[in-house]
Amino acid sequence: MKWLSAGLTFVNFATISGLLLGMIFRGLGPSIAGVSLMLGAVVAVAAFFQTADAGNQPAPTAQSAQKTSRTGYRSVWLWLLAACFVMFAVRSFCWLLYCDGEELRIQSNNNLGDLALHITYIKNFANGVSLWPDNPIYVFSKLRYPAGVDLFNALLSCVQVDLTRGLIWTGLFASLATFYAFYRWGGAFGVAGFLFNGGLAGFEFIQIRVWIDYQSEGIAWKSIPLAMFVTQRGLLYAIPAGLLLLWYWREKFFRASEQDRPFTALPFWIELALYASMPLFHLHTFMALSVVLLFLFALGDAPMRKHTAKLVASAFLPAAFFVWLITDHFHAGSILGWHPGWVQGDADFIRPFSHSSTDFGILNPLVNFLEFWPINFGLWIPMVLALIGVCSLRTWKTGIQWGNKLPEDLVFLLAAAAIFLFAFFVKTAPWEWDNIKVIIWAYFLVLPLLWSELIVRYSLATRTAVCIVLFFSGFVSLFGGLAAGRSGYGFANRAEVDLIGSAIRQLPVEARFAAYPTYNHPLLLNGRKLVLGYPGHLWTQGFDYSDDYKQLGDLMQGEGDWRAIARHFGVRYIFWGREEQINYPISKRSWERTAKKVNYGNWGTIYDLESANQSPAAANLPH
Repeated sequence: MKWLSAGLTFVNFATISGLLLGMIFRGLGPSIAGVSLMLGAVVAVAAFFQTADAGNQPAPTAQSAQKTSRTGYRSVWLWLLAACFVMFAVRSFCWLLYCDGEELRIQSNNNLGDLALHITYIKNFANGVSLWPDNPIYVFSKLRYPAGVDLFNALLSCVQVDLTRGLIWTGLFASLATFYAFYRWGGAFGVAGFLFNGGLAGFEFIQIRVWIDYQSEGIAWKSIPLAMFVTQRGLLYAIPAGLLLLWYWREKFFRASEQDRPFTALPFWIELALYASMPLFHLHTFMALSVVLLFLFALGDAPMRKHTAKLVASAFLPAAFFVWLITDHFHAGSILGWHPGWVQGDADFIRPFSHSSTDFGILNPLVNFLEFWPINFGLWIPMVLALIGVCSLRTWKTGIQWGNKLPEDLVFLLAAAAIFLFAFFVKTAPWEWDNIKVIIWAYFLVLPLLWSELIVRYSLATRTAVCIVLFFSGFVSLFGGLAAGRSGYGFANRAEVDLIGSAIRQLPVEARFAAYPTYNHPLLLNGRKLVLGYPGHLWTQGFDYSDDYKQLGDLMQGEGDWRAIARHFGVRYIFWGREEQINYPISKRSWERTAKKVNYGNWGTIYDLESANQSPAAANLPH
């Protein structure tokens, strides 16, 4: 765990240092980025030497599982899984963003909108805007996103690391960290659980024998590697960091002797840094870890309660600060709401075992779930319920005295059940499916317990059959999804993005542009601020943008008092390019009579609303 601890600490302290220095000096630059990365490296060295790693210690209830997995790194299955992980990581991240002639392409169609948004944030940070920045995709807000990983990539960009190379190497190192973290948390079974999660959808392969991602359309429980790990960049840090904390809590509270507790694994300052700063990287992971801490406190003994209380109390102010940043200084409205059933009422997700129109009243969510889970979760749900029953019965027979902690298996199982039920009944984002960002942590929590407390107790034939049922759908979907992106997907025109980047280089980085709102607009891909970005991104961030969208349309059409609309939005420049010509074909372009052309070319024209109309003095780019 020394290298994992050091790597995560490097990212953590470099990012936080860059944020704080950027706030003090009103933006990033090469000097601030260099100092931040050096500070991160120094602290990472300290983390390496202060992290103790005595290896996995078997829990009293997991001796048989430990015996089975004692071959460790020599395990044939582990090496096969490592090979699968390498194929996934190399294919997904080495072709994350690449050039094909004049076109920028990406490997995954799941990533079209997501990667564009992350590039916008990275470029925006790297341009040197004041921190915490204005939202580049919405005019009346600060940035509302846990953009810690993007801020880290911006630091790399500021020290002349090419954006594409920075994205690739961040993804590859995060994949290595995630593989190792899953191995230490759940063994080979845990690694397989991450790579091949799925229900029954992929078994359709047996009938049609076509390699595709069977979980990509109409299925809620999608492939975690393809649909989340590659697209949700915060998880590149949050998954290995969260697993490191879970592993440490398990080692410290359940597998170390009383006299060894103060000296186990992570020093407190690393534990605090990883937990307290998690909202900056991934808010949903912070929520899940907080639930685990709550159960460790409630079901633990006095030393556990003392440690968890100390950790939460110490983390409160820094965590609140990071939440304050990513929620527009607490101005973002609460997105929590009672919504039983997760996505069961969404027509975009399959419910193949439909019941009649009978109204079951308050039991409707339960009835719907009994029809929803087979194709999504397959054998996972009944196995977890069986596991909870087995562990609860064993604990009841053993007996627990007041003040003593509950066994490891029951504490983590109950925490997982609470996380799943919370995500099943409470909406945490405008799009209900985003609750999967919480649900995955319930899944990660139960993976090692399913193997050590249930599956491993049966014969080799039974274990093999169970693993096939659990992982076949995810296996087919993972490699089917990778195969489907062989030729890539068009993302943007490289020459257009570069030419527009050169045209705006001398314009103020804080200036707001009026342009057509789409996810891959060249201005956004250069990190510049638009009145509105892609409506899908605005909706998922909780913005009510309908009136602003209409007013922006009036401005771009040159209708009515377009000047008043421009002043209302704080627009300095109007951009007229390919997307604008396509989407506003009958525009009067009224601003051409009074606004100065600051630059133009085959890519379009930029008009400065604060300057009088005259011949451009610097239209020297290729036309």
